[in-house]
Parts: sequence; C-alpha cells; structure tokens
Amino acid sequence: MAKKAQLTEWARGFSLLSDPTRLGILKMLAAGPKNVTALCDALGLKQPTISHHLGLLRMGRLVTGTRKGKSVVYVADQANLKDLAVAIAKLTPGR
Repeated sequence: MAKKAQLTEWARGFSLLSDPTRLGILKMLAAGPKNVTALCDALGLKQPTISHHLGLLRMGRLVTGTRKGKSVVYVADQANLKDLAVAIAKLTPGR
C-alpha cells in the first residue's frame, strides 16, 4: 500500500500534468532541450506564459534548466517523469 507522502507526491505530479500548456512543453522537451524562445515559437504562446509554466514544472521537478549564456535551456527530468509513469502503472487494475 502506498504511503500518504507518496500519494501526495503523485497527486502533485498528476496536477502538473493536468494542464495542456504544461503537457505541450513536456512534449516539446521530449524531442530534446529547448530554450523559452523555441518553446514560445513552437507552442504559439507568449514568453511570460511559457516562463510561468516552466517555473511550475521546475518546482515539481519535472524539468530542469541550465544557463547557456543569456538564456536557459530546459530538459525534461526523465527520472521524475518515469516515477509518475510507474505510479500510473501501479494504479492500473491487474498489475
């Protein structure tokens, strides 16, 4: 049985995945590292919107950013995304 802390962590991760913009960002990052400008262009959204969602994803440890000169390059945190996928599998009947 999952402990309350683990369930809370899963719920936090799932809530981050419940937004179409954040899912779009994660989908773009699955193809490789991107900066905010590339994400804005690909998703057709303004920089403040993308930055807001990236901040939430960073706080939830689903993306990480590395400064490259004046910009930050973001990547999906594969380990934490995998943990959420495992959580989903554990919630699936018959597993």
